[in-house]
Amino acid sequence: MQDEDKAWLDWRNNFHALYDNANYSSSLQSKVMHSSHRLLERPFTAADHFSNVLEVGAGTGEHTQFLKHSFDRYVISDQDAKTLDVAKSKIDPKNLDKFAFEVQTGESINYPDGSFDRVIAAHVLEHIYQPHLAIKEWCRVVKNGGTLSILLPTDPGMAWRFGRMLGPRKQAYAAGIAYDYVMAREHVNSCVNLIAILRHYFPERKEAWWPTPVPSVDLNLFYAFHATVKK
Repeated sequence: MQDEDKAWLDWRNNFHALYDNANYSSSLQSKVMHSSHRLLERPFTAADHFSNVLEVGAGTGEHTQFLKHSFDRYVISDQDAKTLDVAKSKIDPKNLDKFAFEVQTGESINYPDGSFDRVIAAHVLEHIYQPHLAIKEWCRVVKNGGTLSILLPTDPGMAWRFGRMLGPRKQAYAAGIAYDYVMAREHVNSCVNLIAILRHYFPERKEAWWPTPVPSVDLNLFYAFHATVKK
């Protein structure tokens, strides 16, 4: 049955225009969200280099501002072509030749096996209905010995739920977005379940939390994961 829910269609059709406003509109909210991107890039320095990088579900391309390592080619992908236009506008024109902007879904990537040295998925896995299959697809396109990096919100942890009430929810409703309904349909996977899946697939991994170092979904807002993919 075709989805004819107006609130949902309005959100999806205007996602490219609404996403940045919903997540980076206030100074506090922007600072918190930017901290999540910094958390994911914390292990890397300017001395690190990945020749080919793929970011899945990149949305409006906010994560590219926080990259520390160098690269030869960076593919910014998303299923929404309009968000890629926004992402392109955020790239320094002097560096634009290193970036590619492609419509791709996180569950099916149109690249051969072992195409990338690093795959990044920031704020993506919680939106995918079959996350275990998406993870396998990301591993498929990573080279042997390549890096898989995943960033998750700690939804439905206590800190995340409380943080929502401090600003994003109120601002969204003021903008005419049915926030609670949209988030119920957007965040289809519990962080707890996703972490369990990642830990099952990758016994050897690096994990980090923000804002506290305590490994708890209730005491933090974000969880970062890195694994070396071995084939």
